[in-house]
Amino acid sequence: MDIQQRLLVIADIGGYTRFMLASRISLIHAQQAVTSLIEAVLDGAQGLKLAKLEGDAAFFFAPAGSAGELTAQVAEIRRRFLQRRQELVAERMCSCAGCTQLEELTLKFVAHAGEVAVHKVRGLEELSGVDVILVHRLLKNTVPVKEYLLVTEPVRAELPAEHTAGATQVEEEVEGIGATVAYWVETDTLAAVPGPTPPPAAPTKWWRKVVKELGALPYWVGLKKPTLTLD
Repeated sequence: MDIQQRLLVIADIGGYTRFMLASRISLIHAQQAVTSLIEAVLDGAQGLKLAKLEGDAAFFFAPAGSAGELTAQVAEIRRRFLQRRQELVAERMCSCAGCTQLEELTLKFVAHAGEVAVHKVRGLEELSGVDVILVHRLLKNTVPVKEYLLVTEPVRAELPAEHTAGATQVEEEVEGIGATVAYWVETDTLAAVPGPTPPPAAPTKWWRKVVKELGALPYWVGLKKPTLTLD
């Protein structure tokens, strides 16, 4: 085991409501959508290394001192996320709750820098420690908007001044840790929203629907179970 300083970042997808629990098909289609969006998040996370997939969130890390690149990384991840969400909407051919709520899906980010214990399990780096707990618990916060980047003081100190000038300070009471000062900005201020995606041709939409339903078969027959954390 090795003790290191790391930048810790979580990208968390939210927006699905709990009434989908009443419909199995809605939950399956929601899981498929979130899986596709998580893949878009991973594609956009250049410079960040994946620590773990956590249901509808991705937990990343990067070397200490690299937080200066965070806003650009967040902007690219969000661009990929929004682009993929628009594609899913354009391809939609289903009226279940999991499909009709696609536009409601959001993406928030929490970042913290601190000390972590690093140990390897079958070649993969596993991170642990108080700072890992802190960044996860900051997902539950008092930020009044749905899409934002929330950072702690060690990260804020490294960010470009133009991206922190309008940040709002909050003090969060973190369970088991205590009062933690953090700063948030809306992600709209970091990246422009991409233009609308034109719908694909009808044959393409039907083919993608067939592929989607084939992908749902493992859930229908019980080989896989949806792992969404609905909010």
